[in-house]
Amino acid sequence: MTSTSAASTALAPYGWDDAWADAFAPHAADGLLPGRVVRVDRGRCDVVTADGIVRADTEFVVPRDPMKVVCTGDWVAVDPGGDPRYVRAYLPRRTAFVRSTSSKRSDGQILAANVDHAVVAVSLAVDLDLGRIERFLALAWESGAQPVVVLTKADLVPDPVTLAHLVQDVETSAPGVPVLTVSALHGEGLDVLVALVGSGTSVLLGQSGAGKSTLANALVGADVMDVRAARDVDGKGRHTTTTRNLLALPSGGVLIDTPGLRGVGLYDAEGGVGQVFSEIEELAERCRFHDCAHETEPDCAVRSAVESGELPQRRLESYRKLVRENQWIVAKTDARVRAELRRDWKRKGAEGRAAMEIKRGRRM
Repeated sequence: MTSTSAASTALAPYGWDDAWADAFAPHAADGLLPGRVVRVDRGRCDVVTADGIVRADTEFVVPRDPMKVVCTGDWVAVDPGGDPRYVRAYLPRRTAFVRSTSSKRSDGQILAANVDHAVVAVSLAVDLDLGRIERFLALAWESGAQPVVVLTKADLVPDPVTLAHLVQDVETSAPGVPVLTVSALHGEGLDVLVALVGSGTSVLLGQSGAGKSTLANALVGADVMDVRAARDVDGKGRHTTTTRNLLALPSGGVLIDTPGLRGVGLYDAEGGVGQVFSEIEELAERCRFHDCAHETEPDCAVRSAVESGELPQRRLESYRKLVRENQWIVAKTDARVRAELRRDWKRKGAEGRAAMEIKRGRRM
């Protein structure tokens, strides 16, 4: 059996530290081995241990709650030997990147666990979708990770003035978030990103065609991920990555590459939305009413900021959209929130009917 000190040395490049060792102590007493999940596929997973990569079954940790399934990035306790081997437990997660599923049950899906940095890859080969960037960032902030936006394929924007304007647009939509420009093809801008992800665990997120696999290969320094060309018409491509893979980086740190995400639904991300739109939340504190919806209420500081040009109208519309979506997701499982939404809908309906009556009275 591998000694505790040997396990610590072998697993250190994957993020093992004294705190994880303390959390694992009860499992070590049971003779189990520590390891980190580097890939999950149909109920089985690859786990890096002091003895190398082992294949293990997760049937002993398959709960009814989909939020508690084993996922890439988890630290787990595995059998010391035998065939088949099993994951017996996973350690409490420090952070978790979660999105809502496409199901009607409002389930959450964990994309990666124990992540320190959430790298949102955005291709400059197509027009920027600032709303989608804000959506990714809301999930990233909610996870507990530090987000960073990486504008990939920067070589396709040779004009420095145009590139600077694009970066500024993203920075306006990502307060408090580093925004980097990178050309993985030519190695430009990679040194800053390497330094940023050189410690801890980073998860690489983005749509298909965003250049995630090319970026992962550049960071790892080898062609570990399959790369295919994106369509010229919309910049999208096939899912070259079909599973979430954890890769050790030669410069330090580890990277979790993910498949291209078509849908990034919010999952109980009120705090994350507030972080992305921090300037709106600050303005809202100056509104006359504490529950101001920033629509028709008098003395609304948020609408005043839009009218003065201080706050872009697009930002307010995006904020409203994400707040509504998050409320809808939470309301599925929270009766109190459902009741509050019903009252709000009734109030708005009454206000709308009253406004229509006023208009009709003026016409008569």
